[in-house]
Amino acid sequence: MITALAGGVGAARFLQGAIKVVPQNELTVIVNTGDDIELFGLHISPDIDIVTYTLAGLVDEEKGWGVKGDSFNCLKMLGRYGYETWFQLGDMDLATHIHRTLLLRKGMSLSEATYKISRSLGLKVKIIPMTNEKFRTFIKTDKGLMHFQEFLVKRKAKDKVLGIVFKGSGKAKPSPDVINSIINSEIIIICPSNPIVSIGTILSLRGVREALKETCGVVAGVSPIIRGAPLKGPADILMKALNIDVSAYSVAKLYRDFLDVFVIDNQDRDQIKEIASLGIKVYTTNTIMKTLKDKVHLARFTIEKAKQCMK
Repeated sequence: MITALAGGVGAARFLQGAIKVVPQNELTVIVNTGDDIELFGLHISPDIDIVTYTLAGLVDEEKGWGVKGDSFNCLKMLGRYGYETWFQLGDMDLATHIHRTLLLRKGMSLSEATYKISRSLGLKVKIIPMTNEKFRTFIKTDKGLMHFQEFLVKRKAKDKVLGIVFKGSGKAKPSPDVINSIINSEIIIICPSNPIVSIGTILSLRGVREALKETCGVVAGVSPIIRGAPLKGPADILMKALNIDVSAYSVAKLYRDFLDVFVIDNQDRDQIKEIASLGIKVYTTNTIMKTLKDKVHLARFTIEKAKQCMK
């Protein structure tokens, strides 16, 4: 049994490789929901959808999000009616959000709705939202407090970041099975995701960090930072705003209290000793996932190194 903590495109690509290495029914994915947002009366879960679409073979690979071949006729019409259309929602993508919202209105939890959607798309992977309760990531900027999606998508992450707020973190509980999945897995993988607003949100939930420290399984992480920058997303902007150096070492330091194994890119070999000084076993390989072969290699490499620590 393998459990992965995930959020966004990097995680989805890694997991796309993982399902070629292990059977889908042996993989559980706990996904960030801090990015969730309501638009046009619909509950949108961007990270859950990226992971689900990618594993189901539906994602638009060029964009890294949305459904390949999607049209945007509904959004264009909404624009004509005067609505803001900065969040790109394709027609097939909207069907997912409509379905999810209807399931939630029937009284289902987000976990139950996510299960139904993933099974309808042919997946056997167990995809779990990190919480069923309201949890939203907001960014403090010089232009005011704004939802993470507004900061990233609408305003292109151009505003000066003054801080990060997790609204609901004090009350929100992890979804059922989150803690048990971590405790009972042989391997727990921290995917190459934004350490602040993808993995950091999951870690902020009560009991998650403690479970990662207490599990008898091996906790392995993959660095999302290569030569001082993320391949995608605003991780560097957010880390700098929190006075965190943008490096693989800094990510390892954020996870040092529970991490056993850390996989970094070959280009960051010069950080091996520094990371190892934290008591973490460090391995290097190519972590840039351009092709399916790259994704499979990175997933297999990470799982193999974690298994070696089990002996």
